Amino acid sequence: MEFQPISGIWALVAMSLKVTGMFTALMIVVAYTTLAERRVSAWIQDRHGPNRVGPFGLLQPIADGIKSILKEETLPATASRLFFVMAPMLVLAPALVTIAVIPIAAPLPTPAGVVDMIIADLPIGILYILAFSSLSVYGVVLGGWASNNKYAFLGALRASAQMVSYEVALGLSIIAVLMMAGNVTLTEIIWQQQQLGMWFAFPLSLAFILFVISAFAETNRLPFDMAEAESELITGYHTEYSAMKFSAFMIAEFGHMATASALMATLFLGGWDLPGTWDNAFWYDGQLIKGFAADGSVLLASPALWKTLATFAGFAAKTGFFLVLFIWVRWTLPRFRYDQVMALGWKVMLPTSLAYVMLIGGTILVLDEVGLMWGFSYGAALTAVSTFATVGFVFYLDRGRVITGAAAKHAQRVEVKTISQAAPAGD
Repeated sequence: MEFQPISGIWALVAMSLKVTGMFTALMIVVAYTTLAERRVSAWIQDRHGPNRVGPFGLLQPIADGIKSILKEETLPATASRLFFVMAPMLVLAPALVTIAVIPIAAPLPTPAGVVDMIIADLPIGILYILAFSSLSVYGVVLGGWASNNKYAFLGALRASAQMVSYEVALGLSIIAVLMMAGNVTLTEIIWQQQQLGMWFAFPLSLAFILFVISAFAETNRLPFDMAEAESELITGYHTEYSAMKFSAFMIAEFGHMATASALMATLFLGGWDLPGTWDNAFWYDGQLIKGFAADGSVLLASPALWKTLATFAGFAAKTGFFLVLFIWVRWTLPRFRYDQVMALGWKVMLPTSLAYVMLIGGTILVLDEVGLMWGFSYGAALTAVSTFATVGFVFYLDRGRVITGAAAKHAQRVEVKTISQAAPAGD
């Protein structure tokens, strides 16, 4: 059976429902990620965490929202009123619109046609995300400057330098994905992972690690929260903010976390794709196909409601894993010094990303020259090369502190020598 994409007035209805549903789901995820952070941190620190508001504390985010709405809005007397109010908007807007180009599930069949589970399948998907996510730095700098507070301004300068530094490494790590997929559309990247027979986290393992580290720095999360170093800058660039303006910065931070988690799941863990070929689906020349036969003919896909629900659950689980990782790392690692953050970004991440892009590009060129077809063997060859590079990077970054340092200490032997002394004369 051949399926056609939804069109006409029903396409507008579907788009309206997707926009409303996606925005609502994102705000719910942001709200309950704050609760998850408090509960996970309590578990790590052997505490109970918030458990009084509602059953198991599940209504705590609602109570926090009401408290923020009812609190008094303050405006410093020496602040620049226009820019002070504008800064939270500039930070919040990019966090809410970048999710629009990320597919969240397999296509959904309806009586009116097949609905793609993505708001806007733009041909510049990754470029759209990079462009909008980088705009948040303007809101951070503007908030710190408009507050007319030295601590806030120092936090804004730290945040801008850090975000610009790690955007370079983040962009270079994405180049490896683009070379593999041959396209910047996120639906195409998922499709290429389906046809490869493995997720890009394996053949591009080092790019995966570099992207995760850069995502932590881009979202200003520990150990990279130099812009909000409480022991040095009170709370950094939003020191002078209160009530909903302050909450807007927090919503933006957790929104960026959700978007970064969804993007990592899409680029390196197959997005909504689950193991096997049963859920493969991609639009090709107006047809929804699941692959190609040996003779080059297309194999039509068979979308179903249960497939859409199953793939959405898989995508949610992958995104949730990265959200928990953000929280876990925050409450496990100490904050870096500022010079360490800059040294890691420019002296380690940047040259490593450049070298890795050259390595992957050369490997792809060699594999294409020898005639190896795109598939599992192709991915296995790249996995072997990436594993070698990843192991070298980990041991270089460790520098004898944890891995080789523990082995070296275990091998040390301490010799105790007894020095005999002659007896004093006359004894």
